[in-house]
Amino acid sequence: MMKSIILILFMTPLIYKKLSWNMFQLSFLSSMLMIIFSSKFSFFSCISYGYGFDYYSYGLIVLSLLIISLMIISSNLIKMTLLVGEFLLVNLILCLSLILIFSSLNMFIMYIMFEFSLIPLLILIYIWGYQPERLVSGLYLLMYTLFASLPFLLVLNNIYMVQGSFYFDLCFILSSSFFNHLFLVFAFMVKLPMFMVHFWLPKAHVQSPVSGSMILAGLMLKIGGYGLIRFMYMNEFTFFSFNFIWFSLSIVGCILVSLICLIQGDLKSLIAYSSVGHMSMCLMGLVTMTKWGIWGSYLMMISHGLCSSGLFCLSNFAYERYQSRMFFLNKGLINLMPSMSLIWFTFCAFNMSCPPSLNFISEIFIINSMMMYWKYSFMYFLMISFLSACFSYYLYSFIQHGMPHFSYSYSSGCVREFLLMLIHLIPLLFIILILNFIYF
Repeated sequence: MMKSIILILFMTPLIYKKLSWNMFQLSFLSSMLMIIFSSKFSFFSCISYGYGFDYYSYGLIVLSLLIISLMIISSNLIKMTLLVGEFLLVNLILCLSLILIFSSLNMFIMYIMFEFSLIPLLILIYIWGYQPERLVSGLYLLMYTLFASLPFLLVLNNIYMVQGSFYFDLCFILSSSFFNHLFLVFAFMVKLPMFMVHFWLPKAHVQSPVSGSMILAGLMLKIGGYGLIRFMYMNEFTFFSFNFIWFSLSIVGCILVSLICLIQGDLKSLIAYSSVGHMSMCLMGLVTMTKWGIWGSYLMMISHGLCSSGLFCLSNFAYERYQSRMFFLNKGLINLMPSMSLIWFTFCAFNMSCPPSLNFISEIFIINSMMMYWKYSFMYFLMISFLSACFSYYLYSFIQHGMPHFSYSYSSGCVREFLLMLIHLIPLLFIILILNFIYF
């Protein structure tokens, strides 16, 4: 594990070397392939000096390296500016903090990295964001995360006072208090985000550059689900006792957020709200505490990371050409950008969990776990699936069809953009073929 971390640290000199943009991105892909091909799985693997990974963290670490490299490919406009080295440095710090979160065996180091990952994300939004409103959105992001994570620090302090250790495999929580449970999970619920504490997410998405949106949708939301999985094994009794609260909020939130998606006028805002809906479904699977539910949520985290990141890239392609993300100006794209229409259709279909995507498999797992938890939940699931199909179809049909604005001209995609979308698409289709590594 340490060799992967040290490899990323030693990529720092590439920031100050001219023409290192492609080399930097290639180094991330090389480290991802090194982790994929060098892993020998037992219960935990690659353990060294307080770091290691198991099945849960393995997929998220590979996803982190892949999304960071795709962020660099997608940020072609930043490549033309003077702040190229600073942008690559922020990406490097962000990638390192995410890998330390997903590979740490120590709760306190995980908490420090959990908070530290906020700083490079804020820098991304503040420096490379588009509108002046990015200052307010950064403030929302900072306040929500800090407000939720300070009580979590108190819970960690209490765990250390009682158990005498911060290591996950040496600790178990004996408290049955609801407030102790609330403080423990609230930081991860905000990061996920759960309905009612999700207001920071659409603001951060809309004001951030495409790289910020990709890292938010692809990885930062996954920290919440990963933290819940880790702490669920330490305190099963209180999770069994109080999970019905989070289950109920997730069902209501998923339906309401899907309805909110239907009244959006901004491309990135709709995709951001759809992320809230998918993460609510992910939370439903987690709180059932069944094998089907946890693996379904885990697969949904990976599939949503790729699918949502791809949709943000597509919306950025339109923004780079037309300088607007409004639905009313981005109409008739099937006439203006016909080369991208099939890719738009594919990603909108995968966003509504059509087969043969990984999203479809994860929703099958989650509906099974929901039925085990509460047999009448299938009625709500039918409504959620229908509304998810509605807003995905609304997204595709509204921007592809209709009368285009008179000032636009024909525009085609370039090789870089097709490559970017293909790398998003291939894992969504082919991870299904290697699902036999999960021992059901």
